[in-house]
Amino acid sequence: MSKNIIFLLLIALTFQSCSAQAKYRLIDAEQEVVTKENFSYYLYYPEDYGDIEDTTNNDDTRDNGAVGDRKDIADKKDVADSAEKKFPLLLFLHGGGESGDSLVKVRRNGPPKLIARGKKFPFLILAPQNPHKKKWWDTKAIKQLLDTIVANNRVDKSRIYLTGLSRGGGAAWEMAVQYPETFAAMAVVCGMTPVPYASWIDKTMPIWVFHGIEDQSIPISESDEMVKKLREMGYNVRFTRYKGVGHDSWIQAYETETLYDWFVQQKRKAK
Repeated sequence: MSKNIIFLLLIALTFQSCSAQAKYRLIDAEQEVVTKENFSYYLYYPEDYGDIEDTTNNDDTRDNGAVGDRKDIADKKDVADSAEKKFPLLLFLHGGGESGDSLVKVRRNGPPKLIARGKKFPFLILAPQNPHKKKWWDTKAIKQLLDTIVANNRVDKSRIYLTGLSRGGGAAWEMAVQYPETFAAMAVVCGMTPVPYASWIDKTMPIWVFHGIEDQSIPISESDEMVKKLREMGYNVRFTRYKGVGHDSWIQAYETETLYDWFVQQKRKAK
């Protein structure tokens, strides 16, 4: 009997020792984490944006008297009005194939491609490049870049538009979710969607979605499900589905002239 007792005591001590070794500590801590991102980007200015120039006429040899004085005042007023004019801005986020460290790749698709062909737009266009070939867009860093561009240019904050294709389309959805009070309208081309967070998007922001039915890279079901969810909740969503088109639906989407007419009609209402 005594041997059994000793054996049981040894087992008990062994378990107690293991239990003591398994104890852990939970501590409270705080650490500031700072991440940096370096973006190359294109920034397009419309023709009538212009630079502010000193057009004061210092030639005192005019002999047209008061008429000339009135014209000079009118010219100065035109310059002042031009200096105060604010413009819409379109933020364009490219797809995965344009990522990396060669900015010229960004001109392969979307508005930058059209600009390279000579197309003129009535708004500024900010087209950054995702420096990471195999990483998602850092949307927080993009928002910081956008804020900087807006602060340093004559941008109408009530008319900031958002668009993206493929990986950039997914980033556009994410930005609409994370920054619902920033954009006046959004167009997404073959993007992946955070359907569970659809209700976080501003309900007053018009949305236009484009997708190729034959898309094998990002199935059209991604857009189908998001559009269905948004419409069920009463969102203003247009949906263009291209028959016989695969992943490169951005070709047709960005050559849709009415898309840009639609953008300029949108403006955020003051709350």
